[in-house]
Amino acid sequence: MKADLSDLNAFVAVARAKGFRDGARASGGSASGLSEAVRRLEAQLGVRLLNRTTRSVAVTEAGQRLLDRLGPALLEVETALDVVNSFRDRPAGTLRLNVPASASRLILPAIVPPFLAAYPEIRLEVVAEESFVDVLAAGCDAGIRYDERLEQDMIAVPIGPRVQRFAAAAATSYLDRAGRPAHPRDLLGHACLRGRFASGGMAPWEFERDGEVVRVDPTGPLLVTIGAVDLKVDAAIAGSGIVYLFEGWLRPHLDSGALEPVLESWWQSFPGPFLYYPGRRLVPAPLRAFLDFVKAAGGRA
Repeated sequence: MKADLSDLNAFVAVARAKGFRDGARASGGSASGLSEAVRRLEAQLGVRLLNRTTRSVAVTEAGQRLLDRLGPALLEVETALDVVNSFRDRPAGTLRLNVPASASRLILPAIVPPFLAAYPEIRLEVVAEESFVDVLAAGCDAGIRYDERLEQDMIAVPIGPRVQRFAAAAATSYLDRAGRPAHPRDLLGHACLRGRFASGGMAPWEFERDGEVVRVDPTGPLLVTIGAVDLKVDAAIAGSGIVYLFEGWLRPHLDSGALEPVLESWWQSFPGPFLYYPGRRLVPAPLRAFLDFVKAAGGRA
């Protein structure tokens, strides 16, 4: 049984976007064209791949199994076609990156604009999520993660600052009212603004000084998911409590005086992030251009 490659691509776009309109935006096609392509594919295969309602699109069990196998296969097709890029003066095509929200906020802004200016024929797609994913199965060319244990066939390249810190801060109005912590354990008696991962997990606040590591799990009036981190920062500026986050995220507010450092001598350093990609396949031209760009900038761009 042979299926049209464009119909398969249409199904993947809709399934990943969980909708025809979003799939059309991601693929550059039209919602009606994607709908017709998926209907054609379902008719040819004789099974329903998507359950559709007026409000949502969900992948069926058969559709999910097809999606799991198609993602890596279609990337291999793209890689094969990408060979012709070596004959161009400038590389072209789409580069898909899977990154955490912190990297999209703190690392990529210094890299993306000059990269796009240097390579105007490359289209960059960035997917921000916190979970560690198989970049091929997710339909991405590469990912960025902090201090993650990578599989043996992954290649990791430094990107961004090589040392970063976690920082705690609060508005002066809050600290004048509630007092200034002298030790990390004092945070257990303060209003702390927490964050949690999409999985529901909450990482403890970790501090370190002179070789002593202290982990605390404070509580407070606000709990947000990773996607709403800015709300946590805004609440801290408004005097609602203490926020704990990447120093780079809080630095503008610390410099402006909107926030005051808390337990600064205890702020813990950690290694900077890495750009990682599978070493078992040929590197697509857009990714190769991005790697060269990052390396030429010493990983800092």
